[in-house]
Amino acid sequence: MGKLIVSLSPHAHGNETVEKNMFGVVIALIPAILVSFVYFGIGSVIVLMSSVAACVFFEWAISKYLLKVEPTVSDGSAIVTGLLLGMNLPSNLPVWIILIGALVSIGIGKMSFGGLGNNPFNPALVGRCFLLISFPAQMTLWPLPNQLTRYLDAETGATPLQIMKTAIKEGDPSLLDQLPDSMQLLLGSNPNLGLGTIGEFCALALLLGFVYLLWKKVITWHIPISIIATVFVFTGLLHIANPAYADPFTEILSGGLLLGAIFMATDYVTSPMNHKGQLIYGIAIGFLTVVIRNWGSYPEGMSFAILIMNGFTPLINHYIKPKRFGRVHVK
Repeated sequence: MGKLIVSLSPHAHGNETVEKNMFGVVIALIPAILVSFVYFGIGSVIVLMSSVAACVFFEWAISKYLLKVEPTVSDGSAIVTGLLLGMNLPSNLPVWIILIGALVSIGIGKMSFGGLGNNPFNPALVGRCFLLISFPAQMTLWPLPNQLTRYLDAETGATPLQIMKTAIKEGDPSLLDQLPDSMQLLLGSNPNLGLGTIGEFCALALLLGFVYLLWKKVITWHIPISIIATVFVFTGLLHIANPAYADPFTEILSGGLLLGAIFMATDYVTSPMNHKGQLIYGIAIGFLTVVIRNWGSYPEGMSFAILIMNGFTPLINHYIKPKRFGRVHVK
């Protein structure tokens, strides 16, 4: 006979499940995945399949043989972690490095804290940042698009973020003329630059996924919009003050900002629980992203900004609390 669980009112019922939300994220990623196959070909297929397979295997193996618990791979969270890790990697990354990233994501970023629901940091970003620090050369070689049959020997080029970083360093606004225009960044259609990781170069595909997630109520608008708005405001002010800084539309459509804002900063476990806290969290991520991009060592700051704010999520949840229902009278 099942236990009757009694909790304080108000009682809310819904049809949401972990599996439903996780596979909703997978569906939302499909446009970006398909576009990556078109532009990067076999390299994108190898990286994404390797990442997903490795994450699922490591979660199953760690659950079964180390933690001695029932494996939870059927909930879809390992698939999402694998996809997000893969989409944060270049399409020419060797498989052995991908396996290390998957092990770090699942083994350190997730299972060492007790599995789904207990991890304080986004597992995919833990793996991505570990690889970026451990293998900086391999993680910063960006293949040019439209090399469908090439993998490890793909031609590489500078990304828009690297050009923007150089323009700031040299104080030369003319360097920004090399950048694609906003429409090319939206479509990911510039063949002359390395357009970054597998999942970041076509903003339109990511925005389609965003619309789907909002439609299905998998996420709310608060975190993504607060991040994008904050980046727009701060980069706009910088651009007005000094034309060597790129305009806000270029900043938003370049790099992993949309991928991070839509699919990783919104992770249920590592983001604040209420809307006010989510707005504070999103504003802080946007601000840190601008600071790291423009004055840090790496051209991209989105991953580090999200991980930093993941660490502040418990504090935000503690101090930004929703109003209680009812009132307690103490005599």
